[in-house]
Amino acid sequence: MKLIKTKAELIDALATIRGNIALVPTMGALHEGHLSLVNAARAENDLVVASIFVNPLQFADLGDCDDYRNYPRTLEADAKLLESAGVDIIFAPDVEEMYPQGTPEIWVRTGEMGAQLEGASRPGHFDGVATVVAKLFSLVRPHRAYFGQKDAQQLAVIKRMVHDLNLRVDIRAVPIIRGADGLAESSRNQHLSATDRNNALALSATLAALRERRIDLDQARAELSNSPGVELDYLEVVSPETLQPVTWPPSGPALALGAIIVGNTRLIDNMDI
Repeated sequence: MKLIKTKAELIDALATIRGNIALVPTMGALHEGHLSLVNAARAENDLVVASIFVNPLQFADLGDCDDYRNYPRTLEADAKLLESAGVDIIFAPDVEEMYPQGTPEIWVRTGEMGAQLEGASRPGHFDGVATVVAKLFSLVRPHRAYFGQKDAQQLAVIKRMVHDLNLRVDIRAVPIIRGADGLAESSRNQHLSATDRNNALALSATLAALRERRIDLDQARAELSNSPGVELDYLEVVSPETLQPVTWPPSGPALALGAIIVGNTRLIDNMDI
Protein backbone atom coordinates (compact mmCIF):
# COMPACT_ATOMS: atom_id res chain seq x y z
CA MET A 1 0.00 0.00 0.00
CA LYS A 2 1.18 3.54 -0.80
CA LEU A 3 0.30 6.62 1.23
CA ILE A 4 0.44 9.57 -1.15
CA LYS A 5 0.07 13.22 -0.22
CA THR A 6 0.65 15.11 -3.47
CA LYS A 7 -1.25 15.28 -6.75
CA ALA A 8 1.92 14.80 -8.79
CA GLU A 9 2.85 11.61 -6.95
CA LEU A 10 -0.69 10.28 -7.34
CA ILE A 11 -0.71 10.90 -11.09
CA ASP A 12 2.69 9.18 -11.42
CA ALA A 13 1.53 6.18 -9.39
CA LEU A 14 -1.53 5.70 -11.60
CA ALA A 15 0.16 6.38 -14.95
CA THR A 16 1.09 2.76 -15.66
CA ILE A 17 -2.07 1.10 -14.34
CA ARG A 18 -3.85 -0.86 -17.06
CA GLY A 19 -6.71 -2.49 -15.12
CA ASN A 20 -9.88 -1.05 -13.63
CA ILE A 21 -9.36 1.65 -10.99
CA ALA A 22 -11.81 2.22 -8.13
CA LEU A 23 -12.10 5.38 -6.03
CA VAL A 24 -13.52 5.48 -2.51
CA PRO A 25 -13.70 9.14 -1.43
CA THR A 26 -13.75 9.70 2.35
CA MET A 27 -13.07 12.38 4.93
CA GLY A 28 -11.43 9.86 7.25
CA ALA A 29 -12.49 8.87 10.78
CA LEU A 30 -13.34 5.56 9.18
CA HIS A 31 -15.95 3.06 10.35
CA GLU A 32 -17.64 -0.10 9.09
CA GLY A 33 -19.65 1.89 6.56
CA HIS A 34 -16.47 3.05 4.86
CA LEU A 35 -15.04 -0.45 4.92
CA SER A 36 -18.14 -1.74 3.14
CA LEU A 37 -17.34 0.69 0.31
CA VAL A 38 -13.76 -0.57 0.18
CA ASN A 39 -14.91 -4.19 0.18
CA ALA A 40 -17.26 -3.53 -2.72
CA ALA A 41 -14.50 -1.73 -4.62
CA ARG A 42 -11.97 -4.47 -3.93
CA ALA A 43 -14.35 -7.14 -5.27
CA GLU A 44 -14.89 -5.40 -8.62
CA ASN A 45 -11.60 -3.72 -9.54
CA ASP A 46 -7.90 -4.27 -10.08
CA LEU A 47 -6.71 -1.29 -8.03
CA VAL A 48 -8.43 0.60 -5.21
CA VAL A 49 -7.67 4.22 -4.33
CA ALA A 50 -9.15 5.66 -1.13
CA SER A 51 -8.94 9.39 -0.54
CA ILE A 52 -8.88 10.97 2.92
CA PHE A 53 -9.51 14.69 2.82
CA VAL A 54 -11.56 16.90 5.13
CA ASN A 55 -12.82 19.34 2.53
CA PRO A 56 -13.31 22.89 3.87
CA LEU A 57 -15.48 23.89 0.89
CA GLN A 58 -18.37 21.79 2.13
CA PHE A 59 -18.42 23.29 5.62
CA ALA A 60 -19.93 26.56 6.79
CA ASP A 61 -17.87 29.66 6.03
CA LEU A 62 -15.49 27.58 3.87
CA GLY A 63 -14.24 25.75 6.95
CA ASP A 64 -14.02 28.71 9.31
CA CYS A 65 -16.30 26.97 11.77
CA ASP A 66 -16.12 24.63 14.76
CA ASP A 67 -17.68 21.77 12.77
CA TYR A 68 -14.68 21.77 10.42
CA ARG A 69 -12.09 22.42 13.11
CA ASN A 70 -13.49 19.64 15.33
CA TYR A 71 -14.01 17.09 12.57
CA PRO A 72 -12.12 13.95 13.67
CA ARG A 73 -8.78 13.46 11.92
CA THR A 74 -7.31 10.00 12.50
CA LEU A 75 -5.01 9.39 9.54
CA GLU A 76 -2.70 6.86 11.18
CA ALA A 77 -5.56 4.64 12.36
CA ASP A 78 -7.42 5.10 9.07
CA ALA A 79 -4.37 4.05 7.05
CA LYS A 80 -4.03 0.84 9.05
CA LEU A 81 -7.71 0.02 8.49
CA LEU A 82 -7.49 0.69 4.75
CA GLU A 83 -4.32 -1.35 4.38
CA SER A 84 -5.93 -4.32 6.14
CA ALA A 85 -8.97 -3.96 3.84
CA GLY A 86 -6.80 -4.22 0.73
CA VAL A 87 -6.58 -0.61 -0.43
CA ASP A 88 -3.67 -0.10 -2.83
CA ILE A 89 -3.27 3.69 -2.62
CA ILE A 90 -4.34 6.20 0.00
CA PHE A 91 -4.46 9.78 -1.24
CA ALA A 92 -4.32 12.07 1.80
CA PRO A 93 -3.50 15.62 0.65
CA ASP A 94 -3.56 18.69 2.85
CA VAL A 95 -5.73 21.69 2.05
CA GLU A 96 -2.90 23.61 0.40
CA GLU A 97 -2.23 20.69 -1.94
CA MET A 98 -5.86 20.51 -3.07
CA TYR A 99 -6.41 24.27 -3.21
CA PRO A 100 -2.96 25.81 -3.75
CA GLN A 101 -4.42 29.22 -4.60
CA GLY A 102 -6.91 29.20 -1.76
CA THR A 103 -10.64 29.04 -2.37
CA PRO A 104 -11.15 28.10 -6.03
CA GLU A 105 -12.72 30.52 -8.47
CA ILE A 106 -14.42 27.76 -10.48
CA TRP A 107 -16.89 25.49 -8.69
CA VAL A 108 -19.38 22.81 -9.63
CA ARG A 109 -22.80 24.28 -8.88
CA THR A 110 -25.49 21.82 -7.81
CA GLY A 111 -28.56 23.98 -8.34
CA GLU A 112 -31.91 23.08 -6.83
CA MET A 113 -30.81 19.52 -6.02
CA GLY A 114 -28.13 20.90 -3.75
CA ALA A 115 -30.19 23.70 -2.26
CA GLN A 116 -32.89 21.64 -0.53
CA LEU A 117 -32.91 19.25 2.44
CA GLU A 118 -29.29 19.19 3.68
CA GLY A 119 -28.53 22.10 1.37
CA ALA A 120 -31.21 24.26 2.99
CA SER A 121 -29.60 23.75 6.39
CA ARG A 122 -26.04 23.88 5.05
CA PRO A 123 -25.99 26.40 2.18
CA GLY A 124 -23.24 25.69 -0.33
CA HIS A 125 -22.48 22.26 1.15
CA PHE A 126 -23.16 20.28 -2.02
CA ASP A 127 -21.34 22.76 -4.23
CA GLY A 128 -18.31 22.03 -2.06
CA VAL A 129 -18.89 18.28 -2.24
CA ALA A 130 -19.35 18.25 -6.00
CA THR A 131 -16.31 20.45 -6.56
CA VAL A 132 -13.93 18.26 -4.58
CA VAL A 133 -15.36 15.03 -6.03
CA ALA A 134 -14.92 16.42 -9.55
CA LYS A 135 -11.28 17.21 -8.68
CA LEU A 136 -10.78 13.66 -7.36
CA PHE A 137 -12.35 12.17 -10.49
CA SER A 138 -9.99 14.26 -12.62
CA LEU A 139 -6.93 13.20 -10.64
CA VAL A 140 -7.70 9.48 -10.23
CA ARG A 141 -9.72 8.91 -13.41
CA PRO A 142 -11.49 5.93 -11.84
CA HIS A 143 -13.62 3.47 -13.75
CA ARG A 144 -15.91 3.17 -10.72
CA ALA A 145 -16.48 5.30 -7.61
CA TYR A 146 -18.19 4.10 -4.45
CA PHE A 147 -20.56 6.11 -2.25
CA GLY A 148 -22.69 5.09 0.71
CA GLN A 149 -26.47 5.27 0.57
CA LYS A 150 -26.51 6.88 4.02
CA ASP A 151 -25.65 10.15 2.31
CA ALA A 152 -28.57 9.74 -0.09
CA GLN A 153 -28.73 13.35 -1.24
CA GLN A 154 -24.98 13.39 -1.88
CA LEU A 155 -25.34 10.19 -3.91
CA ALA A 156 -28.16 11.68 -6.01
CA VAL A 157 -26.19 14.89 -6.60
CA ILE A 158 -23.04 13.02 -7.65
CA LYS A 159 -25.01 10.79 -10.02
CA ARG A 160 -26.60 13.87 -11.60
CA MET A 161 -23.21 15.59 -11.88
CA VAL A 162 -21.77 12.57 -13.69
CA HIS A 163 -24.77 12.50 -16.04
CA ASP A 164 -24.90 16.23 -16.75
CA LEU A 165 -21.14 16.65 -17.23
CA ASN A 166 -20.70 13.40 -19.19
CA LEU A 167 -18.08 12.13 -16.76
CA ARG A 168 -16.82 8.67 -17.60
CA VAL A 169 -17.16 7.00 -14.22
CA ASP A 170 -19.64 4.44 -12.95
CA ILE A 171 -21.16 5.45 -9.60
CA ARG A 172 -21.73 2.51 -7.29
CA ALA A 173 -24.12 2.87 -4.34
CA VAL A 174 -23.40 0.75 -1.25
CA PRO A 175 -26.12 0.04 1.37
CA ILE A 176 -26.15 1.70 4.79
CA ILE A 177 -24.28 -0.10 7.55
CA ARG A 178 -26.04 0.09 10.92
CA GLY A 179 -24.97 -0.70 14.45
CA ALA A 180 -26.70 -3.46 16.36
CA ASP A 181 -29.04 -0.83 17.78
CA GLY A 182 -30.04 0.40 14.32
CA LEU A 183 -28.07 3.66 14.27
CA ALA A 184 -26.55 4.38 10.86
CA GLU A 185 -22.75 4.33 10.99
CA SER A 186 -21.26 7.82 10.83
CA SER A 187 -17.95 9.43 11.71
CA ARG A 188 -19.97 11.86 13.83
CA ASN A 189 -21.27 9.05 16.06
CA GLN A 190 -18.06 9.19 18.08
CA HIS A 191 -19.24 12.56 19.42
CA LEU A 192 -22.36 10.97 20.97
CA SER A 193 -22.58 10.12 24.65
CA ALA A 194 -24.38 6.90 25.59
CA THR A 195 -27.53 8.94 26.29
CA ASP A 196 -27.20 10.86 23.03
CA ARG A 197 -26.82 7.66 21.06
CA ASN A 198 -29.94 6.20 22.63
CA ASN A 199 -31.88 9.39 21.88
CA ALA A 200 -30.61 9.39 18.29
CA LEU A 201 -32.32 6.05 17.64
CA ALA A 202 -35.61 7.97 17.34
CA LEU A 203 -34.66 8.90 13.77
CA SER A 204 -34.15 5.38 12.45
CA ALA A 205 -37.24 4.22 14.36
CA THR A 206 -39.34 6.97 12.74
CA LEU A 207 -38.04 6.15 9.26
CA ALA A 208 -38.83 2.48 9.85
CA ALA A 209 -42.36 3.41 10.94
CA LEU A 210 -42.84 5.36 7.72
CA ARG A 211 -41.59 2.46 5.64
CA GLU A 212 -43.30 -0.41 7.42
CA ARG A 213 -46.48 1.09 8.85
CA ARG A 214 -46.99 4.10 6.57
CA ILE A 215 -47.75 6.33 9.53
CA ASP A 216 -48.89 9.86 8.75
CA LEU A 217 -45.94 12.06 7.77
CA ASP A 218 -47.01 15.02 9.90
CA GLN A 219 -47.53 12.67 12.83
CA ALA A 220 -44.03 11.26 12.28
CA ARG A 221 -42.54 14.77 12.33
CA ALA A 222 -44.41 15.63 15.52
CA GLU A 223 -43.35 12.45 17.30
CA LEU A 224 -39.73 12.88 16.25
CA SER A 225 -39.74 16.53 17.37
CA ASN A 226 -41.05 15.46 20.76
CA SER A 227 -38.52 12.67 21.24
CA PRO A 228 -36.21 13.20 24.25
CA GLY A 229 -33.01 15.05 23.40
CA VAL A 230 -33.90 15.44 19.71
CA GLU A 231 -34.09 18.64 17.68
CA LEU A 232 -35.69 17.97 14.29
CA ASP A 233 -34.21 19.67 11.25
CA TYR A 234 -36.29 17.98 8.55
CA LEU A 235 -38.19 14.81 7.71
CA GLU A 236 -39.24 14.48 4.07
CA VAL A 237 -40.28 11.88 1.52
CA VAL A 238 -38.88 12.49 -1.96
CA SER A 239 -38.11 10.93 -5.31
CA PRO A 240 -34.79 9.04 -5.04
CA GLU A 241 -33.58 10.48 -8.35
CA THR A 242 -34.77 14.10 -8.36
CA LEU A 243 -35.14 14.70 -4.60
CA GLN A 244 -38.47 16.39 -5.30
CA PRO A 245 -41.22 15.82 -2.70
CA VAL A 246 -43.77 13.09 -3.44
CA THR A 247 -47.32 12.77 -2.17
CA TRP A 248 -47.84 10.69 0.96
CA PRO A 249 -48.32 7.80 0.93
CA PRO A 250 -46.24 7.40 -2.23
CA SER A 251 -47.54 5.45 -5.20
CA GLY A 252 -44.06 4.43 -6.41
CA PRO A 253 -40.45 4.27 -5.22
CA ALA A 254 -39.65 6.94 -2.66
CA LEU A 255 -37.00 7.87 -0.14
CA ALA A 256 -37.63 9.08 3.40
CA LEU A 257 -34.84 11.31 4.69
CA GLY A 258 -34.35 12.95 8.04
CA ALA A 259 -31.86 15.09 9.91
CA ILE A 260 -31.76 15.68 13.65
CA ILE A 261 -29.48 17.31 16.19
CA VAL A 262 -28.71 15.34 19.33
CA GLY A 263 -26.54 17.07 21.89
CA ASN A 264 -24.15 19.02 19.68
CA THR A 265 -24.13 16.44 16.88
CA ARG A 266 -26.07 16.60 13.64
CA LEU A 267 -27.09 13.21 12.22
CA ILE A 268 -28.77 12.13 8.99
CA ASP A 269 -30.43 8.90 7.91
CA ASN A 270 -32.76 7.61 5.23
CA MET A 271 -34.73 4.55 4.17
CA ASP A 272 -36.33 3.42 0.94
CA ILE A 273 -40.11 3.48 1.03
